[in-house]
Amino acid sequence: MDDKIDTSAEAAESAALPRCHEVHADPDAQKQTDVPDSMRKKPVEQKSPAEWAYERLILYIQNFEKTLDNKHEVAMGFTGGDAGVLRIEGMGYFDPDIVTFYGSDPAGGKTQLVQHVSQLSVMLRALPKQVEQAEPKRIGFRLAEDLGKA
Repeated sequence: MDDKIDTSAEAAESAALPRCHEVHADPDAQKQTDVPDSMRKKPVEQKSPAEWAYERLILYIQNFEKTLDNKHEVAMGFTGGDAGVLRIEGMGYFDPDIVTFYGSDPAGGKTQLVQHVSQLSVMLRALPKQVEQAEPKRIGFRLAEDLGKA
């Protein structure tokens, strides 16, 4: 039990900070519970819906990649229809409300998904890495690195 009593200012600041909470059936499952300092530099209220969705997606992608072996890379499946799967090779946002995913389909065709944040529904999937590559591409690390520079 924490016996520390917060001041009104500390309580208000804590309430405004982004939080993440997960529970899994497997107690050893990879969890995303810490919000990096880079995401706390700018208050959530000052971020566009697109920027805030982009930042949180980076955390989910990076966390998902931590569960993959060297034979797999992160991809996303599309909900509804038969659009298939996109191997995530890049991601961005366009304020105030658009998130964009860049990549390729399983046949190697160039693919881009432009999505309004109100329609955002991403299913992360593991796809076998491309055969000609020695190491799997880890986009989550590059996205997080870029986020830290912002």
